[in-house]
Formats: sequence, structure tokens, C-alpha cells
Amino acid sequence: MNDQYRREGYAALDGLMPVEVLHGFYTMMQTDVTANGRSMRAFTTKGPLLNRDAIEIHAHQYPPMKTLLWGLTPRIALETGCDLLPTYAYFRLYQAGDVCRIHSDRLACEHSVSLTIAYGDDRPWDLSVGRTRIDRPENRVTDDFEGRPFGSVAMRPGDGVLYQGTHHRHGRLTPNPNSWSAHLFLHWIDRNGDYAAEAFDRPALQRAAGR
Repeated sequence: MNDQYRREGYAALDGLMPVEVLHGFYTMMQTDVTANGRSMRAFTTKGPLLNRDAIEIHAHQYPPMKTLLWGLTPRIALETGCDLLPTYAYFRLYQAGDVCRIHSDRLACEHSVSLTIAYGDDRPWDLSVGRTRIDRPENRVTDDFEGRPFGSVAMRPGDGVLYQGTHHRHGRLTPNPNSWSAHLFLHWIDRNGDYAAEAFDRPALQRAAGR
């Protein structure tokens, strides 16, 4: 069990995955997307967290991503001290000057990892996490932590940050200093916790299917 994670809601996981594995995954994803007659830009999205469009690919769109999510489950379970089940994962490609505004996540993100794949200019970009626990996700997005305490972790490729996405607000306070940066976001719930029904992202998949 990671004491800092339990105490402050986040913890750095340096060298969580070999850089070569992450680069191999990224290259394979780009190749597979192109082989299917699409461009990475076909997955461009923008939401309230971003200051402009970003490329975002979810595991249900590219199933090999689930291999990373499921394979990391035992390691993240050790860090959290919980019996975890995976929910969902996605890839995001940021450009120079992009930000990710401060927010909290939905219930499927009880335990989350932000994992850096690569930087265009090898400049670490901090992820910041609030130290104040909130009881439920808040439906608001802000540019900073509004005076509340937070911590920041500068990640190199292969490094991860483990954080309680549902109960601790988080984001990136400074614009991306690289020409581009590639990241994975992976999420789990406690099998014995309040959000067990979110396992394998079943509620979201049912909503998408209109059920």
C-alpha cells in the first residue's frame, strides 16, 4: 500500500512502464489506425477541460489499449491496497500550449493513473492534484485550485501518477511546453467499494447502447 496515496490522494509512480513498451504501443496504434483507412485526426475532440481540440482514442475504439489497463491491474492494486477491477482507458495527444483545466472525474475513476508515453521536446509537464478530498464528483471546471492545497508531479516518459480521480480534483496548471505530448489515462474501481457497479465501464456502455 502506498502511504502517500492513502494520505494525500495521489502518488508518483516513477518508471511505471518501460519507455520502449509505450513507444511500441503508440507506434502500433498509429499503424493500425492508418491501416483501417483513418487518420489520427479523425479522433479529434474538445470538451470543457481543454482549451482547444485534442486527439483522443478510447479503449473501446482501440481494444489493444485494454491489454495495458488489465495488465497493470495487479500492480495498481498493490499501490492502492484495494482489490481492483478495471473500468476504462483512453489515449490523448496534446499540442503545444494545451491545458487541462482542474476537475474531478466520474465514479468509474475511483483509482486512476496518468501515464506519460512521450514528449515532442522532452520537457516534463506537471500533473497537479488537490490534497482536499471531496465526497462526490463536482460538476464544475476551474483554471486553478481556488486557494486549496495541491501537489504537482513532473513526469518523464514511462512515469505515472496514481490519483483518486473521483475524490480529488486534478489537472495541468501550465500550458504544454512541448510541440506535442502523448499520454494514457487508466481507471479502476474497488471491487468491494461503493462504485463496484462501474467495473468494465458497464453503465457507460449501457448508456451508449441506449439501454
